[in-house]
Amino acid sequence: MKARIPKGPGAAGAANLQQLARQAQKMQEEMDAAGQELDEKEYSATAGGGAVTAVVKGSMEVQLLSIDPEVVDPEDVEILSDMVIAAVNEALRKAHDERAETMDKLSGGLNVPGLF
Repeated sequence: MKARIPKGPGAAGAANLQQLARQAQKMQEEMDAAGQELDEKEYSATAGGGAVTAVVKGSMEVQLLSIDPEVVDPEDVEILSDMVIAAVNEALRKAHDERAETMDKLSGGLNVPGLF
C-alpha cells in the first residue's frame, strides 16, 4: 500500500485561487461598466401635482429643475421650496435605489469591501 503525498498548495489550490481571482476581476469589470451606465441615466420626479419637476443623473447631479410659473407665489416661497426639495429628493432616491439594485444583482449579494 502506497501513501499518498499531498501535492501541496501549488497544485489544485493555486488553480482554484486563480479562477477565483479571474471571477472577481470579471465581476469588477461588469460593475464598473454598470456604474458608468447608471451615472449617465436620468431619473425624474415631480411634486405639487406636477408643479415642480426635477431631473437628476445617476451620478447624483441635478440636470433640470422646472417650476410651473403659476405656483410661484412671492408671499409663500416656503411651499415652493418644499416642493423643490421633495422633487429633487425623490429623483435622487430613484437613482440610488436603481444603483443599489443593479450592483446587488451583479455581486449576487456579496459585499466585499473595496470591490466596488
